[in-house]
Amino acid sequence: MQSVENRRRRAAMLAGLVCGLLVAAAVPAGAAPGSPGPSADEVARAGAEAREQSRRLGAATSRLAEAEAELEDLTARAEKLIEAYNGEMVRLARAEERHRRSVEQVRAAEVQVEDARRAVAALAAQSYGGMDPAMAMMAQVGGGGAPDGGYLRRMSLLTHMGSSQAELLRQLRDAREVLVVFQGQAEDAYAERRAAAESAAEAKAAAERAVAEQVAETRRLAAERAVAERRADAARSAADRLVRQRQEALERAARERARRAAARRDRARNGGRGSGGSGWPTGSSARGDVAADWALTQLGKPYVWAADGPDSYDCSGLTMRAWERVGVRLDHWTGTQWTSGPHVPLNALRRGDLVFFGRITRNPGDIHHVGIYIGDGMMVHAPRTGDVVRIAPIWRRDLVGATRPT
Repeated sequence: MQSVENRRRRAAMLAGLVCGLLVAAAVPAGAAPGSPGPSADEVARAGAEAREQSRRLGAATSRLAEAEAELEDLTARAEKLIEAYNGEMVRLARAEERHRRSVEQVRAAEVQVEDARRAVAALAAQSYGGMDPAMAMMAQVGGGGAPDGGYLRRMSLLTHMGSSQAELLRQLRDAREVLVVFQGQAEDAYAERRAAAESAAEAKAAAERAVAEQVAETRRLAAERAVAERRADAARSAADRLVRQRQEALERAARERARRAAARRDRARNGGRGSGGSGWPTGSSARGDVAADWALTQLGKPYVWAADGPDSYDCSGLTMRAWERVGVRLDHWTGTQWTSGPHVPLNALRRGDLVFFGRITRNPGDIHHVGIYIGDGMMVHAPRTGDVVRIAPIWRRDLVGATRPT
């Protein structure tokens, strides 16, 4: 049987896992208030409610772990009482067997007394009219009871009888004495049987109460766990739904901003402003806007390892194609994209800058992820296998810096 402490640790791990899942669904950092769809405050409140329900589930899980340990004790107690009942039934069966044998012995002794009495009575009938008065007196004693108080006195008269008559009377006397002994044993066996039956009945009632308590406690624990899990699941689903709606709204708004910005640049280029001989915007800020806006048009396309478009991307494939739109050639590798331009302080980021994640070491491969900054602390990136191009906060623990490609 596991200890209560082990069960508590397991309950705490479960609660921590649930909390971790809920925290992972939190609102994106830096999301602009007032965007279409659920507001940041609504998402935050839903996340807080989900975390509160998770906390309650964790607390309930801890209580259930303790209650389950108590239930095991209750189960052991019920099993002990059931076995006690089984023991009482064994003792009752033995007592009933002893009582049955005693009754049979009494019946056999009564037959012997009756046979002896009939033999004496027959002898008396044969000697009717000339029978010794002492013999007649002995023959009249009842066959089913014990000798009366004058029995020993009358037995002294046997000396006046013949040997055959004396032998018959001795057999009757012995049979009656045996009957008395067996009757006493039968009474004792009957009392023992009654006591054993009462003990068995009490043990059965105690076992039935313990089992009923065990069943009720098991059902109560299952119901409590189901309620806690159902509430936590509902709160988590609500939080996830709002986060997803908020994310979709932010992506729609970003795509719309990109479309309007592209239209403005097209109008400016057509009017002869802001373009060089190549047809691309000349300022780094304007080029970064074009790269960021194009990346936003790729939202929802699947991540595929080593892919660089047009239907799927990995992280560096997406950034390579985005800056390609403004004539900047990048390698399909985060290691060289990190050195593709000057490093930019995080408090001076512009749209289109590349943000990198991993570790800065002598090995360029330790920088393992890249995204395109779009403003408000957010980026567009291709996260991982099984996911799609999406918007996410840049503020991760493994954020190492940013580069502005040239």
